[in-house]
Amino acid sequence: MIIITGAAGFIGSAIVWQLNQEGINDILLVDSLGSDEKWKNLVNLKYIDFLDKKEFLTLIEQGTNFGDVQFIIHMGANSSTTEKDADHLVENNFRYTKVLADYSLIKGIRFVYASSAATYGDGSMGFEDNDEDCLKIKPLNMYGYSKNMMDQWAYLTGALKSIAGVKYFNVYGPNETHKGDMRSVVHKAYGQIKSTGRVTLFKSLHPDYKDGEQMRDFVYVKDAVKMTLFLARNKEINGLYNLGQGKARTWNDLVFSIFNALEMDSKIEYIDMPEHLSPKYQYFTEANLKKIRSAGYDENLFTLEEGVRDYVKNYLLPGKYLGE
Repeated sequence: MIIITGAAGFIGSAIVWQLNQEGINDILLVDSLGSDEKWKNLVNLKYIDFLDKKEFLTLIEQGTNFGDVQFIIHMGANSSTTEKDADHLVENNFRYTKVLADYSLIKGIRFVYASSAATYGDGSMGFEDNDEDCLKIKPLNMYGYSKNMMDQWAYLTGALKSIAGVKYFNVYGPNETHKGDMRSVVHKAYGQIKSTGRVTLFKSLHPDYKDGEQMRDFVYVKDAVKMTLFLARNKEINGLYNLGQGKARTWNDLVFSIFNALEMDSKIEYIDMPEHLSPKYQYFTEANLKKIRSAGYDENLFTLEEGVRDYVKNYLLPGKYLGE
């Protein structure tokens, strides 16, 4: 059996979809469905059981044996970069993950958990996924800090020598509709184009970047999932790993890709950045993939244009979820 937490979420449900594509249905899903309609991500998926995340945590703390578990992939977290309830983030993103890691180590179960590229802060120390750097980097928001708390705990206790933490960069793709403000800019921009025929992007406040030329590492969810499963299936590959496309692209590039997929002329309006965002805004992110490539991951990745086209043509335009 395989256990996936956060299984109704964006990346979690995509992992379940990929397993189903491989003919694997012996999966226990863990999540809290709430009222944001992420349950729709599960409709087309196959699995043997579902547990609420609180019930699952109780069973884990009791040392419950779930049978022959191949691996646990822990995607469950509050992923809002603007969440201000620090106690909630510590409890949900750090403590929950730590308890699952301890359980997995005791039971001898492979454990992979979601860290985040948000741990890198402003990127002034670069984006090298060296394990020891978790002690030096300075996240810009509480979400990033809560993720780095887990990385630091795993490093300092030695747990990181037996588990893997994955640092997702800017992931986009199907099954993210429920995420509200935390949806990718691809999803948001597509909605703007369909309703107004144009896209708004933030003006740059940095002298080295023109408007729309701020850069991010955009990775298609199908690639993020395959890299995650590669680590889950290779118990000897441990530590922190960047999961991205490996090449920074501009917001303009992203928007042009959407317009091109829709066969429309590009129309972009640059607007002022909200004051509360400007002190924490990242102008450049780029995943260094040398570590996971050296570990043996050799699959080709979607380019930005290829990923956006697949997303727009096969999911956004027809209004489909993964598995339909």
